[in-house]
Amino acid sequence: MHRHRGHHGNPEDVASYIAKMEDPGRAVWQKPDEVLKALALRPGQVVCDIGAGPGYFALPIARAVGSEGRVYAVDVDPRILDRLRTHLRESGLRNVMPVLAVDDDPLVPPAACDLILVVDTYHHFPGGPAYLRRLASSLRPGGRLVNIDFHKRELPVGPAPEHKLTREEFLAQADAAGFAVVEEHTFLPYQYFVVLRRQR
Repeated sequence: MHRHRGHHGNPEDVASYIAKMEDPGRAVWQKPDEVLKALALRPGQVVCDIGAGPGYFALPIARAVGSEGRVYAVDVDPRILDRLRTHLRESGLRNVMPVLAVDDDPLVPPAACDLILVVDTYHHFPGGPAYLRRLASSLRPGGRLVNIDFHKRELPVGPAPEHKLTREEFLAQADAAGFAVVEEHTFLPYQYFVVLRRQR
């Protein structure tokens, strides 16, 4: 869908890319309220949102975990994080920490997170299992990793099929990184939604 892509796989026209991420119509298929309910967040938890973009999930997560909780909002594009900072100023939220990551490392502290959320982003990662092992090091004991990504077929939203991974391809990489599925949700029309924990 995006023919001209920059270094991180994001379209070079970042303004239009952000507009798509923030499009109110996205709620119809992304179902953010249902996703947040399924995550079962608790006040005081620490959540890492990988590929946070302008804060589509990071901001409501910050409200869910409350002032005693924290959200690491991770992205590799400083221009997108600038938009997130604008939202933070407007919202008054002070429990979100924007993190400018590098391609192969989210730069999140070790054993810091109760939950790591990856939405529509895993297909950008270089060296999937290695990246998952880095994410695993940032989970607290018993912490969860959640991946929500597009099914690998023609869809009215998301990237072209050749840029996506099937659910089975992702789960094979997760298994190679020592993760196993502990829960799965099927209410999203265009995406798989898997919850994993480190098994080894």
